[in-house]
Amino acid sequence: MNVFRILGDISHLLAIIILLLKIHRSKSCAGISGKSQILFALVFTTRYLDLFTTFISAYNTVMKVIFLICAYVTVYMIYVKFRKTFDSENDSFRLEFLLVPVTGLSFLENHSFTPLEILWTFSIYLESVAILPQLFMISKTGEAETITTHYLFFLGLYRALYIANWVWRYHTEKFYDQIAVVSGVVQTIFYCDFFYLYVTKVLKGKKLSLPMPV
Repeated sequence: MNVFRILGDISHLLAIIILLLKIHRSKSCAGISGKSQILFALVFTTRYLDLFTTFISAYNTVMKVIFLICAYVTVYMIYVKFRKTFDSENDSFRLEFLLVPVTGLSFLENHSFTPLEILWTFSIYLESVAILPQLFMISKTGEAETITTHYLFFLGLYRALYIANWVWRYHTEKFYDQIAVVSGVVQTIFYCDFFYLYVTKVLKGKKLSLPMPV
């Protein structure tokens, strides 16, 4: 396993831990898109069905279980435990705008037309756009808490590191997965503006603010 994948997994896990700690310590899910978290839970659920059919390594299995548990704990905290703090008015992105095209594309463009493969492909496509409700919510409210921006930064860093992982695997193993690579690049592009604002504002102690949508 190469260092880029390990660092990517660590960055991904760190992002989720930051989000959970933010909600737990503040006893509030203000500023967090529950819809994005539902999509991420759906991503992990459809991707990790191979837990019941294929064993790759202890590391692989443990990480999958951790991501699944964390995803559902996050959804539980937002919609059950701290539901009174959930900003449903601003978390208004319509999920069907993502789920319908992603579902259709997963049936049209996949590696093989089998249930597990289609669901895996669905998870890859969905992950590339799952953060959009969160970014939409930030643009709608006009600003984000610093801890939320740290969560988004490490989530974006995870995708960037996975691009490096694919480049490394191509040069060392001649491995290339077009679906995963293209989807990962698309997802990373969504973070580009955020990365710039994170470096120029958040790291300098300023609060991240975005122009309100017209």
